[in-house]
Amino acid sequence: MVSRKTALGRFAFTMIELIFAIVVISIAVITLPMMAQITSKGIEDNIAQEAIFAASAELMGATSYYWDLNSMYDNNLSRLERVIDVEGISCNGDRLRLGHVNQPYHRRCLDSSAIGLTNTSNATFPNLNNAVHGSELIFTDATKDAAGYKNNYYSTVAVGNFNETGAADNNVKRITVTITDAAPNTITLLSTYSANIGEIDFYKRRF
Repeated sequence: MVSRKTALGRFAFTMIELIFAIVVISIAVITLPMMAQITSKGIEDNIAQEAIFAASAELMGATSYYWDLNSMYDNNLSRLERVIDVEGISCNGDRLRLGHVNQPYHRRCLDSSAIGLTNTSNATFPNLNNAVHGSELIFTDATKDAAGYKNNYYSTVAVGNFNETGAADNNVKRITVTITDAAPNTITLLSTYSANIGEIDFYKRRF
């Protein structure tokens, strides 16, 4: 007898194939939302990391400012940042402190020892107080959902006269940048210190 196969017999799925197809579709349906969630979390983590990098850049930018507005009190004599005579550490007749090197272009104290500290920002001589600000949006795109992230991130900069132990110290300023989300939850807190040591100029060789 000759065996005959119909078109239906040639193209129909077996039960095992149907079960296998159902299992594959089920796995795809379950894993796709999880993959989307993981991708979204990865984007959000990257944005938070970018906020931390922005805070670090802001902190480094602040340290490029003059230590205090009074550091430039005698700017008519020099554009170099001076040492402010505070905390009873007096300067001698050559405007030097203990440890200063008596050489041209090296650090010097102010002419007047009566000048104290000030907490004023200044456009002509941007000092550390110019960096101080309240909670400000880091990323300027207000449509955060369209940009691919869920939270807005904010930075706050504070400057105080404290040393690394937290004790009051008029010769040291601590600059702190705090990054928060909209909740607000603190994402990170970065700090650095700047000391009342003035600055030196490069020695210019003349022939």
